Amino acid sequence: MSLTITNTLTGRKEPFETIEPGKVKMYVCGPTVYAEAHIGHAMSAMVFDIIRRYLEYRGYQVIHAQNFTDVDDKIIVRASELGISPDRLAEDMIQEWMAQTAILNVKPATIYPRATQEIDTIQNLIEKLISTGHAYHVPGSDVFYRVTSFEDYGKLSHRKLDDMLAGSRIYVDPNKEHPMDFVLWKAAKEGEPAWESPWGPGRPGWHIECSAMIQRHLGGQIDIHGGGSDLVFPHHENEISQSESINCGRGLARYWVHNGMLQLSGEKMSKSEGNFVTIRELLDMGGGEIFRFMVLGSHYRSPLAFGQETYDAARRGLERLIGTVRDLDRRDVPGERPDHPLADEVDDVRSRFESAMDDDFNTPVALAALFDLARSINRESEPTPAVRYAQAALQDLAGVLGLRLREPEPRTSDSGPYVDLLVQVRDELRAARQFELADRIRDRLSALGVSVEDSSEGARWRWNA
Repeated sequence: MSLTITNTLTGRKEPFETIEPGKVKMYVCGPTVYAEAHIGHAMSAMVFDIIRRYLEYRGYQVIHAQNFTDVDDKIIVRASELGISPDRLAEDMIQEWMAQTAILNVKPATIYPRATQEIDTIQNLIEKLISTGHAYHVPGSDVFYRVTSFEDYGKLSHRKLDDMLAGSRIYVDPNKEHPMDFVLWKAAKEGEPAWESPWGPGRPGWHIECSAMIQRHLGGQIDIHGGGSDLVFPHHENEISQSESINCGRGLARYWVHNGMLQLSGEKMSKSEGNFVTIRELLDMGGGEIFRFMVLGSHYRSPLAFGQETYDAARRGLERLIGTVRDLDRRDVPGERPDHPLADEVDDVRSRFESAMDDDFNTPVALAALFDLARSINRESEPTPAVRYAQAALQDLAGVLGLRLREPEPRTSDSGPYVDLLVQVRDELRAARQFELADRIRDRLSALGVSVEDSSEGARWRWNA
């Protein structure tokens, strides 16, 4: 069975074919870094981490870009409330995100572009849109994208332009030609971060940054564009219109992939509504691995309900898998496939696991196959080579989903396990030549009293005297 993915653009499940054989370019919208990230953000990060891991398991080279919106109205307002600069707030939140996603076992992205580092590319893109009639500058005000210039506007969200206005409460800016026109370049107000431009001092609008980042880092056309379903409109719709307006007829992304929303007490989680659990709170509960298990237990396109009952059920399920491999020592795993019915069970489970994941990353069915293998292992009374072989296979397949299947660390004041994870993610960043981010992790660890020493055998750390 070939890999298929549900494409939001067409509303259909489609065979997965990459632009370049063996390589996947995947761009996933990251957080706007104005406050602590919540578990809805963690859910989306895990979904695309799982997708990435499985694509790599299938042999693809995945180039994964995840942006940071580090200049925005919300950042400016929140920084003012805290009495710090917007760039300081953004930097602190980015470092917190990197540390927390490392603990959640989310693999580092290949590229972490930031809006403030893409100003030249953004301005060049805006100039092209103006010169081709897709955008216009209102003197003394902003630069707007002209939605009526793009015939297919609304094709991702499956809406018609006229219908978008019916019953809406959109603030109609008198500077706009059409109420749905959106800002590409926002004129600066006093005291706000600003960059010089042909249209006066200002800063980029939200939507244009992603198009510019994809243009600069991924060549303007990608295989997978991902994010939460709340981004379909207007964010991703606007990305399509501005990118494809100057993309010589090429689609921005072959596959638009959106995860469902996380719900708390039956309502969608939202920072603005104050209805959320932060990642920090989740980690304080010791629930990182449990939460990943919850995410895996629901199809990525479906809503995920978070509550004590579902959390406890996930904890029990995870404990069953952990218990199955608890006594595994990899040195006891036979080098060759044993001639035993349990080995046949491993082959069957692996086939079912791959079929489930090939079917639009159907993690609930893939998990069910792992539980079948766990039951077969637990029926064996002795730790024979066949049992060790099956345990190793179970652990390896779980690893494809990002599950470590190990006992949780005791919840004490010992920060050693978290430091281990941060040093590990720093090593991965260095391997990906993301030296600036790697250095920031080292510097933050140093500020906390941890020395990191690099050697030919990898990084080592120690507490400062």
